Amino acid sequence: MAEAIWSVGMVAKRCGINVSALHFYEQQGLIHSWRNAGNQRRYKPEVLRRISVIKAAQKVGVSLEEIKQAFLSLPNNRTPTVEDWQRLSKNWQRMLDGRIAYLQTLRDNLSGCIGCGCLSMTKCPLYNPDDKLAALGSGPVILDQAEQQAGTRKGD
Repeated sequence: MAEAIWSVGMVAKRCGINVSALHFYEQQGLIHSWRNAGNQRRYKPEVLRRISVIKAAQKVGVSLEEIKQAFLSLPNNRTPTVEDWQRLSKNWQRMLDGRIAYLQTLRDNLSGCIGCGCLSMTKCPLYNPDDKLAALGSGPVILDQAEQQAGTRKGD
């Protein structure tokens, strides 16, 4: 029995995404196609699972670069299996836990001060005599410290 071959339109319809998204995912190295004799893109059926993983990961805040790195960790760049999904999702859960901890710290400190030690507010909960926080760096150094403790990095 011959393996099913899917057109770009069929894949887009089945996955509920635009054709342009498929082209973008392919450009980013997240999915792969080949060209038939008429120079039209064709996909193997397992592309549906790859796109499902991409969409699920994006919904919880995983970037396309993080998804790409996860796919590259799979042997022979294969489509994720159920076991692969368990491993990938556990790694992403740890990353998301760090982001959640950072956002909770941000939320808890937001009403009082942005964490920079500027003392521009009339009632600053962060008493900063002689601008001691300046030695720690510029900007929101208190929140930067909280971010580091939460295990997240700037630019994530």
